[in-house]
Parts: sequence; structure tokens; C-alpha cells
Amino acid sequence: MNAYSLYNHMSFQNLLDRTPFIVLANHFEFNSREQAFLAGVDDYYALPIDIVKLRMRVKFLKKFKSAHGKLKQEVALKDFETHPYKTPFLKRSFDVLMAGGALLALSPILLATMAAIRIESKGKVFYASKRVGANFYEFDFYKFRSMYPDADKRLKEVAHLNQYAAEDVGDECPRCKALPEGVFCSTILKMDDGSSQCEYFYLKKKNSAAAFLKIENDPRITKVGKFIRNTSIDELPQLINILKGDMSVVGNRPLPVVEAIAITKSRWSRRFKAAAGLTGLWQVELRGRDGGMSEEERFELDNQYAANNSFWSDIGLIVRTFKIFIQSGSV
Repeated sequence: MNAYSLYNHMSFQNLLDRTPFIVLANHFEFNSREQAFLAGVDDYYALPIDIVKLRMRVKFLKKFKSAHGKLKQEVALKDFETHPYKTPFLKRSFDVLMAGGALLALSPILLATMAAIRIESKGKVFYASKRVGANFYEFDFYKFRSMYPDADKRLKEVAHLNQYAAEDVGDECPRCKALPEGVFCSTILKMDDGSSQCEYFYLKKKNSAAAFLKIENDPRITKVGKFIRNTSIDELPQLINILKGDMSVVGNRPLPVVEAIAITKSRWSRRFKAAAGLTGLWQVELRGRDGGMSEEERFELDNQYAANNSFWSDIGLIVRTFKIFIQSGSV
């Protein structure tokens, strides 16, 4: 377990409301420091460490958190914090039977897809990425590769095509605003215009892009990739995730780690009180709206599913999914 997994676990257990969480690194790396502040930790130090200054910083953070409480966009539900989600036996049994049967029945399609991917472009057939599911559980998420092997390197070239607007974080750091005038919550940076700004808020503004990244006619996607995305064939390897218990047939889509961290302290975190799923409420609703749905609407539907789901409602979503399975449009 790394520092950020530990931080998420302790936050989930409501253990950091008044306790500072500081990342200690063997050597300084700007990217590592940036990741620390984006994750929401209280501070970042690299060796060598001045024990006296560290002790003073811890004392200040304890006093700050005690006086102002843990900074959150919304107050999380107590039930969510104290009662982790557990997959019902009937739902889990159904998942195993469905996933196992589907893998056998769809094996010809799986083999044909693997061959088509290899013929069009060199590289691995499968793509695995870290995702976060129920109770902030992190796992390897499997899909058929639908992009060119160097897609990650080309991301910056197409980032401006993102359909979702950047988050408006305001003009003032909420942490510093709660402190006496002239006191900053983190290291002070001097801006080009001569003004001062805390490093925490500088990084927050710099990385204020929306949690979801969706690009229409994405040039990184292969021809085979476009087809398997439109028909959802690229999702079939997730049947393996279902057999492993990482996911369920129906549930909220598991999020990439960075996106999960971004909403950990918001009301959208309620979505993690439900199973991660191959299909779910917002996927079905999205297809019904011809692909038009905002990030907030997706999270709202995730919360709705987490609060109101049952075995029979899952069956209903599966039926709706099959009805629109071959419709065009990416999710």
C-alpha cells in the first residue's frame, strides 16, 4: 500500500478529520509533490528533513484542522463512512454465472477481436489500467486495446478537444481564506505578476480540468477500436474482472485513480457505496440521450444507483443494455 492508498483508506474511515497526513519522500520530485497536493494530503516533505520545522508544521496543522474541521465540498454520509458496501450473495452468484457463461459463449468474438487488433496495429491486445471501485478498492481494469500503442503520449495533442469544461475553482484558496491574513496553508509561490499564491491552490487551478475526458472523433482511436467501442466489445475483458470479484455485471463505472481522488471529498463520493459494474444506470441513460450528458449528470445518476438498487432493478438495466447494445456512439 503506497502513501496515497493509505490516505484514501484513512479518509474513507474518517480518521483524518483532525489528524494531519504528511507525505515523506526519500528525495524531492515536483511531480510527486504535485500528486500529493492533488490527492488532498496536508503537506509534502523530502529528505533531509528539519525535525523542528516538521514538528512545528504538524502542530499548526493539528490546530488548523481542529479549529476549522476537515475541508470538504460536502459532508459525506455517516453511513457511507462506517458501513462499507458488501455485494449481496444473490448478486454475486448471478455475476459468476453470467460472466462465466458469457466468456464461453462469446469466445469466438473474443478471439476474432484479438486477431483484428493485432493485424491493424502492433502492441498488446489487452489494456489494463488502475481503477477504483466500491469502497475505494483499487484494481486492474481490463479492456481490449482500442487506441494506438502511443496513445498516452499523444494525449496532450488532443486535450483541447475535451467536450467537458474545466472546473471553476474560483480566485481564492479556501484553505488560506480560513486563516489569518498573511498566513498561507502551504508553500508560498511568487507569480509572474508579482503576487503571492499558495502552492496548493496553484496546483488546484493548474489541474482544474474536468474529471471526465471525452473526445469526439478521437484521432488516437484505431479503426478496429472505433468499432469495438461503438458495439461495446472493448468492454468484454471486464468479464474477467467480474469473475475475480473486482466488479459486478451492473453497477457504477469504476473510475481512474486520479478521478476518484478528485471526488473523494465531495458529495459524489456516495457513488462508491455501490458495486463497480460493466454496465449501469448512466450508461443506459447516456445511450438514450444520443451521448449527451454532463459530468454532473453522470455522477448524479451514480449516486442515484448507489442509493436505490436491487437485484431486480439490476435485471432491468441488463435488459435495457441489451436493447441498445448495437447502437452507435461511444460511452
